[in-house]
Amino acid sequence: MALDRSNESVAQRATGFASGAFVQTEILIYIVLGILLAVAAVVGIGGAAVSLWHAALNHGTPDSLVFAIDRLLFVLMVVEILHTVRVSFRSGELVCEPFLIVGLIASIRRVLVITLESSQANEPGKWTPDSQAMLNATMLELSILGGLILVMVISIFLLRRHAATTKPT
Repeated sequence: MALDRSNESVAQRATGFASGAFVQTEILIYIVLGILLAVAAVVGIGGAAVSLWHAALNHGTPDSLVFAIDRLLFVLMVVEILHTVRVSFRSGELVCEPFLIVGLIASIRRVLVITLESSQANEPGKWTPDSQAMLNATMLELSILGGLILVMVISIFLLRRHAATTKPT
C-alpha cells in the first residue's frame, strides 16, 4: 500500500512538472510569435508607406493606389492578429471574436482590391472576350465574399450579444 502511494506521488510530481514545462513553452511561443508579428507589422507599415509615396508620385494611378490600399489593409490584419495573440496570452484561452474580425478585415480587403481592379477593366480598349470570363469569375468571388462577410458580421453580433447576456449583474 505504501508503494502505491509512492507511485501516485511520483506520478503527481511528474504530471505537475510536465504541466509547468508546457505552460512555460506556451508562454515562450506566445512571446516569440508576438515579436515576429510586431516586426511584420512594422515592415508592412514601412512597405505601405513606400507604396503610398510611389502612388503620390505617380499622381494616384489606379494600380499604385490598389497596391497601397492592399498593403495598408494587410498591416491592419497583422495588427489584429497581434491583438488576438495578446488577448489569448493574457486570458489563457482562445477567443473567437478576434479571429472573426481578422477574417472580416481579410474579406473586406479582398472585396476592395477586386473592386478597384475590376474598375480598371472598364477602360476603353481593355475589354476582350477573356475579360468577360474574368468578370464572371470576379462576380462569383464577390458574391461568395459578400455572403462570408454577412456570416462573420452576424457571428460577431451573436457573440457580443451572448457575452452581454451572460455577464453577471
